[in-house]
Amino acid sequence: MGLFAARRGKVGPELRPWRCPSSLARWLPRLDPWKASGSPRSGSLSWPRGLPALRVCLLPVGQGALRKLITTLAAKNEEIQSFIYSLKQMLLNVEANSTKVQEDLEAEFQSLFSLLEELKEGMLMKIKQERASRTYELQNQLAACARALESSEELLETANQTLQATDSEDFPQAAKQIKDGVTMAPAFRLSLKAKVSDNMSHLMVDFAQERRMLQALTFLPVPSAPVIDLAESLVADNCVTLVWRMPDEDSKIDHYVLEYRRTNFEGPPRLREEQPWMVVEGIRQTEHTLTGLKFDMKYMNFRVKACNKAVASEFSESVTLETPAFMFRLDASTSHQNLRVDDLSVEWDAMGGKVQDIKAREKDGKGRTASPVNSPARGVPSPKRMSSGRGGRDRFTAESYTVLGDTLIDGGEHYWEVRFEPDSKAFGVGVAYRSLGRFEQLGKTASSWCLHVNNWLQASFTAKHANKAKVLDAPVPDCLGVHCDFHQGLLSFYNARTKQLLHTFKAKFTQPLLPAFTVWCGSFQVTTGLQVPSSVRCLQKRGSATSSSNTSLT
Repeated sequence: MGLFAARRGKVGPELRPWRCPSSLARWLPRLDPWKASGSPRSGSLSWPRGLPALRVCLLPVGQGALRKLITTLAAKNEEIQSFIYSLKQMLLNVEANSTKVQEDLEAEFQSLFSLLEELKEGMLMKIKQERASRTYELQNQLAACARALESSEELLETANQTLQATDSEDFPQAAKQIKDGVTMAPAFRLSLKAKVSDNMSHLMVDFAQERRMLQALTFLPVPSAPVIDLAESLVADNCVTLVWRMPDEDSKIDHYVLEYRRTNFEGPPRLREEQPWMVVEGIRQTEHTLTGLKFDMKYMNFRVKACNKAVASEFSESVTLETPAFMFRLDASTSHQNLRVDDLSVEWDAMGGKVQDIKAREKDGKGRTASPVNSPARGVPSPKRMSSGRGGRDRFTAESYTVLGDTLIDGGEHYWEVRFEPDSKAFGVGVAYRSLGRFEQLGKTASSWCLHVNNWLQASFTAKHANKAKVLDAPVPDCLGVHCDFHQGLLSFYNARTKQLLHTFKAKFTQPLLPAFTVWCGSFQVTTGLQVPSSVRCLQKRGSATSSSNTSLT
């Protein structure tokens, strides 16, 4: 191609042929009013005769620009081809879908015909049974009347004959017999009222309403999008109850589909999210409760669509609900070398110290990337989540088989649960200040509070703080719940299954706290992302007779 600049001139030798590429020469003759002379192969073109001469300056296009044009044309051609393929596929889909809906329609009408035929047969059978019953009753009554009439006629004839023979000596006797016969005659004991009616109008039908309904039959409309009722929806106890309504009453709705996903972003749902939509189908009511959720992100998005037998509505306007919960990980950089930390699970390993020491040397201090604090999978970190400030040399050591959480508690209420192996020789759970020394054990200093289970030598279940212990008179549960109310200075421990209060520390926390755990010859697993249970809140408000202050530990 080229850029053309021209002006009027004289016809004649002033216009000299311009040699152009053969690929361009092949296309130029098609441009009206051009009538190019010359051979495309030679690439020599001259201005057609009879036209006013133009002084033409053909500015050649660079190879880069030409390649760009070729790329644009190729992309457009590919786009058109893709659209053509899409149109062809849509034609096939129209044929297939129309055949399917036609078959479905015929099946529905056939089902309706069958139902009507069954109803017709049942109603005809009812009429036949009613006719047979009434015919039987009337025929029996007719036969009884005929017999009574015959008996009455015979008695009448006898009475007439007796009356004519009044001079006979047997007259009184005959008259008495006739009188007795009349008294006992069936005609006088017979009811002359029909037992059944001949009216069958109660078996008439009126299909006017049904006919109007049939005449109103049409294709199923697309349902309206539901509207989520935020005022009625509830987030509590790691459950979400979502309530919605239809903007218009629709009796054709068969079920609803609920979708939800987790997110760390407040406000309207974003188009792109790392978390996928989770789907709940077949909901028959206009509300649904999701139970047993783990709130490992700050919010959840929800949307609902209504479905009739044939088609679904658009999704409702998506809503975002806050799911406040305490989420943390175990900080592997604080753990004793004999503790093998894997996300929220910890196992005591007698050889762990030596093995971890070797690995630490090999990685030249890079082993800290295994800490959940630095994990890229953590998503948006909490502003309170931070490293405890302990390097490798500051991890717990000696007989302090301890590991801390990675998220500070400096206000509000928080709850988490921990399940430990019953065969563990020693296990403890509680909270501690960040200043807890690397040699210090949970509950033996003023900077930590814990519940401690000891199965070594002498079994015990105690609450410990500042090197004081109180024996708890309660069975040891296999799962403990920990509730910390920082501002109220309350640290409570519960049986996680029954929510029985085991012990409460009352203190004035002067520093931020960290979840703290210790285990020896055993293992445990922590569950986070939990809300404070409603039952725990109620117990906390009422207070408990079993709760005690830390000063009472002896």
